[in-house]
Amino acid sequence: MTHLLQLLKNIVKSAHRTHALEFLPLTKSIQEYRLKFLQDDLKSAINVALLAFPQGMAYALIAGLPIHYGIIGSAIASISCVFFAKSNLITFGPTNATAVMLFTTFASLGLPEEEKLPYISILVFLTGIFIVIGSYFRTADLIKYVSRSVITGYITAAALFIILNQIPNILQLNLTSIHKDSFFTLVGGIFQNIPFTHFPTLVISLATVLLYALLNFKFRKLPNIAIVLIAISALTFFIDGKQFEILFLPPIDQSFLSFSLPQVSFASIKLLTSTAIAIALLCILEGISIGKSLAIKKGVRLNNDQAMYSIGMTNIACSLFAGMPASGSLTRSSLNYESGSKTVFSNLFSGIIILIGIFAVGSLTQYIPVCALSVLVVIVGLSLLNRHAIRIVTQTTGSDAVVFLATLVSGLYISLDSAIYFGVGVSILLFLKKVAKPELKEYSFNQEGDLLESENSNRNIPEVSIVHVEGELFFGAADLFQEQMRRIYEDPQLKIVILKMRNAYNMDASSVMALEELVRHMNKLGRYLIVSEVKKDLLNILIKSGVAQYIEHRNIFHYDTSNPTLSTARALKRAKEHLGEVEPNVSIYAESKNK
Repeated sequence: MTHLLQLLKNIVKSAHRTHALEFLPLTKSIQEYRLKFLQDDLKSAINVALLAFPQGMAYALIAGLPIHYGIIGSAIASISCVFFAKSNLITFGPTNATAVMLFTTFASLGLPEEEKLPYISILVFLTGIFIVIGSYFRTADLIKYVSRSVITGYITAAALFIILNQIPNILQLNLTSIHKDSFFTLVGGIFQNIPFTHFPTLVISLATVLLYALLNFKFRKLPNIAIVLIAISALTFFIDGKQFEILFLPPIDQSFLSFSLPQVSFASIKLLTSTAIAIALLCILEGISIGKSLAIKKGVRLNNDQAMYSIGMTNIACSLFAGMPASGSLTRSSLNYESGSKTVFSNLFSGIIILIGIFAVGSLTQYIPVCALSVLVVIVGLSLLNRHAIRIVTQTTGSDAVVFLATLVSGLYISLDSAIYFGVGVSILLFLKKVAKPELKEYSFNQEGDLLESENSNRNIPEVSIVHVEGELFFGAADLFQEQMRRIYEDPQLKIVILKMRNAYNMDASSVMALEELVRHMNKLGRYLIVSEVKKDLLNILIKSGVAQYIEHRNIFHYDTSNPTLSTARALKRAKEHLGEVEPNVSIYAESKNK
C-alpha cells in the first residue's frame, strides 16, 4: 500500500512539473469564484442531490452492496471532484454501468457477503490508480478508438443484467441457489420460481410502476424517483407492510462514513487487476463522453486529460470512505447543466447536501420497500436500451453489427469486463484492416486566385466551408465532424458546410452518429449542411441510417463519373441560392491519408 501511494505521489509531482495536468485546480477555482454564481450553484446542487440520493441506493442495489455504499459514493465523489476538476461539465458518482460490472465481478468470484466488502475499497482504489496513471501519459485521446458499437453492446448487456437481477426483488422470489452472474441461468431460475411470486410484493411493485408513470407523464421536471419512494414508503407504513411479509431496506449505517486505507496486497491486486482496468476504461468512456457532449452544447472545449485525472483522483477518494466507483453520470450531469450550474462548486454543495441527508433521514430508509426501489432500478435499466443507437450499429455496416453482437453476447455469456476487452479487440482488428491516419488541412484562395494552404495568422473567416474527406471514414476519423461542429461555434459568419465525399470510404455507425449530431446542431443554429460527390454505397448508408432525412435529399448531390466536379458545382450553387445569390467567402478543408 505504501509503495502504491508513493507511486501516485511521484506521478502527481511529475505531472505538475511538466504542466501536463493541474494537480490542484481548486485554488484557481476559488480565486475566480463570484458571489453572483452562488444562487445558481445552490439551485443545481439541490436538484442533483435529490436525484443522487435515491440513485445511489439504486446503484448499490444493482451492485449487490449495502445501500450506504452508493449514497456515500455519491457524496464523496461530488465533494472530492472539486479539488481536481477544472470544469463543472461532469457530475461524478456511481453509475449503472459500473454498478452492474461490480455485481457480475463479485458474483463470479463467489465470495460470501462478509468477505466481499473489504475488496470493494481495494477495487475502487486500483481503478483510480490506473486512471491517474493513464492521465499522466495523456491516454485520454485513445478513447476515441473504442467504437460506439462496443459501447452500445456493453450498455445493452449491462441494461439486460440490471433488469433481470431486479425481477426477483420485484416478485420477492428466493433465488439464493442460482448463480446470478450467469444471465441465462438466472432467466431459467426466474421462470421456474414464478409460481412462488409473493402477491403483496407484486401489488406494491405495480403501484410503484403506475405512480412513476403518472408522475413522469405529467411532471417530468420533478424529482420523481424521490417522490415515488416517499409515497410508496408512506403507503406501506400505513398498511403495516411488515405484517404482509414485504421486505424493506435496512437503515443507513452511518458508522461506515469514516476514513480507512484500503488493505492492498499482491493477492488482491492479482485478483482484481483485470476488473479494475475494465472499470477504469468504462469510467473514462462515460466521463469523457458526457463531458464532450455538454461541452459541445456550451460551445467550450473539454480538457480530456484533466477530466481523466479528476475521475481517477475522485475514485481514490471514494476508496478511502467506503464508496463505489465514480464516473460521469449522464442523468446527474445533464440535470446539473440544465439547472443552471455556473461553477464546479455546485458539485461540492450537492455532496454536502447528500451528507446532511445521510445523517438527517438515513434511518428512514428502513421504511422503503425493496421491491419499490427495484422497480425504479428496472425503469432506469430500460432507459439504457437505446433502440435508435442499436438500429444504427446493426444496420449501418456489417463490421459494426459484428462488433456490437460480439460485445453483447460475450457480456451475457462470459462477463461484462471480458465483454469490453473482447469488443475492443474485435473493433481494433477491423480498425487495423481499414484505417489510415487522417490529416486535416485548410485551404483558401489567395488574391491571385491560387488555392494554397492557409496559415492561422492569415486565416479568413468563411461563410461556406468545403470539407474534403479522403480515405477511411469510420470511428477513428469521426473527430473530423466534431472539429466541424467546433468551428460552427467559433466562426459566427459560417453559414454552410459542404462535405465532399468522393474519396470517403468505409463510413460506419460512429461517423454516421457524428454526422447526425452535426446536422442537428446546424439546424438549431439555422445553418445548412450540403453533401456532394456522394457515391451509391455511401448514399445507401445515409438512407439506411436515416441521416439522409435530416440532411434533406435536396442537399445531397450524387457523384457523376462523367463529370467529377459537377456535383460540387451544384452544391456551391445550392449554397449560393441559400445565401441569396451573394458571392460567398469559401474555405476548404481536406482530410487525406499520410503518404
